[in-house]
Amino acid sequence: MTATDFMMIGRIRDASRRLVRELGFMEATLAGADLTPSAVHAIIEVGSGRTTNARGLTQTLRLEKSTVSRLLKNLIADGYLTEQRDDCDTRMKRLALTERGQASLAGITDYAVDQVTEAISSLSAKDVATIAKGLEIYAAALGSTDHASETKATISEGYRPGIIGRMLQMHAEYYARTVGFGAAFETGLATDMGAFFSRLENEENGFWVAEIDGRPVGTIAIDGEDLGQGIAHLRWFITAEDLQGQGIGKRLIDTALRFVDSRSMRETRLWTFQGLDAAKHLYERVGFELVEEKPGQQWGSEVLEQQFLRVSPLQA
Repeated sequence: MTATDFMMIGRIRDASRRLVRELGFMEATLAGADLTPSAVHAIIEVGSGRTTNARGLTQTLRLEKSTVSRLLKNLIADGYLTEQRDDCDTRMKRLALTERGQASLAGITDYAVDQVTEAISSLSAKDVATIAKGLEIYAAALGSTDHASETKATISEGYRPGIIGRMLQMHAEYYARTVGFGAAFETGLATDMGAFFSRLENEENGFWVAEIDGRPVGTIAIDGEDLGQGIAHLRWFITAEDLQGQGIGKRLIDTALRFVDSRSMRETRLWTFQGLDAAKHLYERVGFELVEEKPGQQWGSEVLEQQFLRVSPLQA
């Protein structure tokens, strides 16, 4: 390690400490709420829909299981959260915000938005964009140092019995909760998946599954036929909610894009919806750019549809 490396590391460490202090993490409560920092983060995660159970919260917040158990017990007792058995898997309890929890989340959000707005008010648009991009890269780098090794998922290619049903279930449950989709979305997915798997053996198409101890926890597909010659369609990319943020999604998307590039497809496109920020950041990290946004109601409720495009490195 060079002297320059040490200097840059020192600057990053100093800036990190200042961020922690300026954002109020040294105080007993956070974001103007009468709650501890861990409680604030728990409410944000549950409210965003990214984390819906205790296991996922333990992994996301990097806390001990016993600590999260006490945290949730207090938040439930104080009326911020509810915990109920999942209809599809009675072994799992789903977390949700109460009216008090939603009001608290709104207050936390307003406080944070005001704090950031005031901080960047005197900066140029270019400086603000630099800050946002730099923080995203830094946070991603911190997260990548240990999560991928913690989750021992295997990535395998091709169809196996039951995978269509499992993939359909993960999508239907996730999008029902996050954007309110229902039967129209699920039946449309079933039709599209059936059509795709009937031609999976064609060399332009690929499908991969992430598994832990034989349990499917993530999927991704490349449809090289439905958008026309030379264009890959990235489809059905999802990971189990309690394992999101642990590197499985990145491994799946990297595998799929290696397949695309090996087939010399000139570009890859995908369609998603506004508000799925974690997925958006992952798409952008691997070279996708947002190229179109428009309102859509084809899946039963109105959302802002987004199209992302990645140009193959061989074409760039």
